[in-house]
Amino acid sequence: MSQTLLNPDKWVDNFADALYSYTLPRVNDAALAEDLVQETFLSAWKAKEGFKGEASEKSWLFTICKNKIIDHYRKKAKDIVQPIGANERQDGYFDEAEHWTNETKPAEWGIDYQQAMDNKDFYKILDACKRKLQQIQQSVFVMKYMEDMDSADICKALGITSSNYWVLIHRAKLQLRTCLEKNWINLK
Repeated sequence: MSQTLLNPDKWVDNFADALYSYTLPRVNDAALAEDLVQETFLSAWKAKEGFKGEASEKSWLFTICKNKIIDHYRKKAKDIVQPIGANERQDGYFDEAEHWTNETKPAEWGIDYQQAMDNKDFYKILDACKRKLQQIQQSVFVMKYMEDMDSADICKALGITSSNYWVLIHRAKLQLRTCLEKNWINLK
């Protein structure tokens, strides 16, 4: 049955570019994105007999690719996860009373958000800012905001606690905000 529903001879022609375009912004590394797409095709080839046709061939391949990306971050997390103490003050955003400092408090950007989101330059800068995050922060950010995973699933996948997750996502957002302000918004 799967033989008539799948067309593995056409996967590269029909889906490689789309899978690569999906993968690249999630891993920020062209060679890694290519490897993950190849792994997607290999896994799909090995699992083709189990394909039941409940989803389209394209959806099935994208699901495999998404799982490959998550597996990549899961493997990386084992090497890089370090618990973050609640009292660590490495970011400089808050004072001793846990209030925003005058220099770092959020300010209105005064931009047309729709225009910014449509601008390819914005996405280049966002990708560059994501690369500046610690690897574990990048993993959490991508899984949350690009893969739309819920926090419990991210914690399970990366083997981190809920409180560690919230510290990581909070710091990632703060650092991205600062980077975007310096390199895109030019508020400072």
